[in-house]
Amino acid sequence: MSIVAGLRRYEEINKEVKQELLSKSKAVVKDVNGQRYIGCALDKGKTVEIYGTAGNDLACYLNGGRVVLFGNGQDAVGNTMGGGEIIIHGHTGDALGYGMRDGQIYIRDNVACRGGIHMKEFRSMKPVLVIGENAGSFLGEYMAGGTIVLLGLNLKRGDKLFGTHCASGMHGGKIFIRGTFPKENLSPNIKVVSLNEEDKKELSAYVKNYCKYFGEDFESVMAKPFRKLIPATSRPYADLYTPN
Repeated sequence: MSIVAGLRRYEEINKEVKQELLSKSKAVVKDVNGQRYIGCALDKGKTVEIYGTAGNDLACYLNGGRVVLFGNGQDAVGNTMGGGEIIIHGHTGDALGYGMRDGQIYIRDNVACRGGIHMKEFRSMKPVLVIGENAGSFLGEYMAGGTIVLLGLNLKRGDKLFGTHCASGMHGGKIFIRGTFPKENLSPNIKVVSLNEEDKKELSAYVKNYCKYFGEDFESVMAKPFRKLIPATSRPYADLYTPN
């Protein structure tokens, strides 16, 4: 039995989702119209399937669960998530994966500004963000760890892979970029390098997942070369706080 959101407040919807998951491993929510916090702190072994447009903080603090959205997400999808998986059959707004510490997010289409801001990793915890089309400005801002994959699929002539100030303040992690991109939009503290064999193996796994979820052809996606963005230093702003 599905939960119908309609125009009801998000508190009601989330209460019903939690009640449904007390006895089941999956809850389905239909006719979502911007309700917030759906799938918040969802535990491992639980799935929430959503149809419509999800509001801010979808799957925030995700704790190992799985959230699948057939539609678009607004801002802060996966905010501070600590594990699990988010799959979006559409696009998302600003601050996707803000401060995410573990888990994986797959976005079929594009993301707005500040995707992957403050991503971080620790020991076996490693966040991954895979974006199918392009991204707005400040992608990977202050990134401290984890991996972002930007595929650049279905772009029209004149579209840019990412906006200005890409990886501003980045001091850890890596960003895999498929195809050509505007180097003038990169922050000056970033190096562009080729992928090594370990990188290729890691990237291949993420792209296979993306293709499985969204029906793309793996060989076609991988036929175009990738480059890797890494920070040139772990202290990009050291000079701002150090006397000359």
